[in-house]
Amino acid sequence: MSANQIVGLDGERRSGLEIRSEHVTATMAIANILKSSLGPVGLDKMLVDEIGEVTITNDGATILKRLEVEHPAAKVLVELAELQDSEVGDGTTSVVIIAAELLKRGNEQVKNGIHPTTVMAGYRLALKEAVKYVKSTLMKSTETLGDAALIEAAKTAMASKILNSHPEFWSELAVKAVKSVKTKSAGDQKARYPVSAIHVLKAHGKSSTESELVDGFALNTARAAQGMPSLVKNAKIALLDFPLQRHRVQTGITVEVGVDDVEGVRQREMDITKERIEKILAAGANVVLTTKGIDDACLKYFVEAGAIAARRIKKEDLTRLARATGGTVIVTLADVEGNETVDPATLGSADLVSEERVGDGELLYVRGCASAKAATVVLRGANEMHLDEIDRALHDVLMVVKRVLESAAVVAGGGAVEAALSVFLDDFAHSLSSREQLAVADFADALLVIPRTLAVNAACDAIDLVARLRASHAAAGSGEDKDNLKYTGLDLFNGTVRDNLHAGVLEPAISKIKSLRFATEAAITILRIDDSIRLNPKPPPEDPRQRRGRR
Repeated sequence: MSANQIVGLDGERRSGLEIRSEHVTATMAIANILKSSLGPVGLDKMLVDEIGEVTITNDGATILKRLEVEHPAAKVLVELAELQDSEVGDGTTSVVIIAAELLKRGNEQVKNGIHPTTVMAGYRLALKEAVKYVKSTLMKSTETLGDAALIEAAKTAMASKILNSHPEFWSELAVKAVKSVKTKSAGDQKARYPVSAIHVLKAHGKSSTESELVDGFALNTARAAQGMPSLVKNAKIALLDFPLQRHRVQTGITVEVGVDDVEGVRQREMDITKERIEKILAAGANVVLTTKGIDDACLKYFVEAGAIAARRIKKEDLTRLARATGGTVIVTLADVEGNETVDPATLGSADLVSEERVGDGELLYVRGCASAKAATVVLRGANEMHLDEIDRALHDVLMVVKRVLESAAVVAGGGAVEAALSVFLDDFAHSLSSREQLAVADFADALLVIPRTLAVNAACDAIDLVARLRASHAAAGSGEDKDNLKYTGLDLFNGTVRDNLHAGVLEPAISKIKSLRFATEAAITILRIDDSIRLNPKPPPEDPRQRRGRR
């Protein structure tokens, strides 16, 4: 009798080496999908879903999101990539590759008789020392490098993206967009750059280099009627989340009226909506935006008042606009006493609201927002697929610029940090006299997977390049004249090594620190698992009608 039968377990149980090996196989399968898309010469993936919609991208987070992974351990890597994408914006591919490599090497140590707890303790120790070394030695303040560091960091982020064909144009646009939404928190006066305040709109047609940055907020909508003005100055904006349509009696309510009264009921239904519109306009609103519909019969009231009205605005766009203009989204006009009123304090303010033609349609621009700074990037491109990929790439670049501005520190890219940490941790491992030495040494070797993968993707000799990279970093601490060797990274286009700090290949320091932390925690989370119990699905309850039929 098996152990499962003794304890009455209705399912399958796997433990120890078997389950760990399965987790390593699953995570390596995920990492191998992403490996070829790492770096400035990485390749794209074409993903086709069940209804035939095609996505072409090399963004790690997007690829994993579209894969619909079912394996529990592999799902940890998917969540890891999403976390890196939301926290930093860039480095989603490398964080998954490092996590999978750490897990593979940790499993090899467990096979060789090292206890998983020792391996995990070694990984945590290596992470702690690595972060300390990045902050003390490899990090460079942007104050010493100037504004050029922002442009170079943006160019590095887009090196592997679709935007790389016009790096100057896109890097300058991204830096201007992020700087334009600068705000300061009331408490510590620290500058913040909320990327959520940068609205991205897509318009078909023209070249991608004809995309533009608009100072203000743009909505992908038009005036509800041609008789309305196309431009309103000193705008007072009413933000509604209810329809301005003919008031109808609710379903399920029956009202008996005479034939002569039917027309009066219809007229009253129209008058209720008319009164609501008059109250909104009387409060001072000259721009009315709603997430729902507006009856065509009601539009004449806005035309007569010289106000702009627009309908079917996206809820998230209306919420953003409320934040930028200092207004409040109005869900109902009813007050605590049951009367319908409009408080002028709920209206948002802007210097100018205008309708402008862009591409095949019209956009509504809100400029000079009162409460917070807002910017809009209007993307141009050939088709929807192209615009979607530009949008994903631009988001990553905006996040990188934000992180550089907020943390004011960068590191050299192109495998420089990973190689430097590998050499440092290798030396550190030799100074340990405990079993953690083996785990720290494995951590050091695992980091080299990044420069090795970069070299392979660039069709270079990975063994030769990684050896030269390690040699440069090993020599970095031997004298003051060789101090700049710690910034040595890969030049993938010429198949050699160079000073990447001087070459302008820069990444936010926080990106590297967070990716190391996230990858280590993910590897430890999966390595900690030594037992998996999968319960058998319960059979559906028997239909009593079938039981009667068998009698």
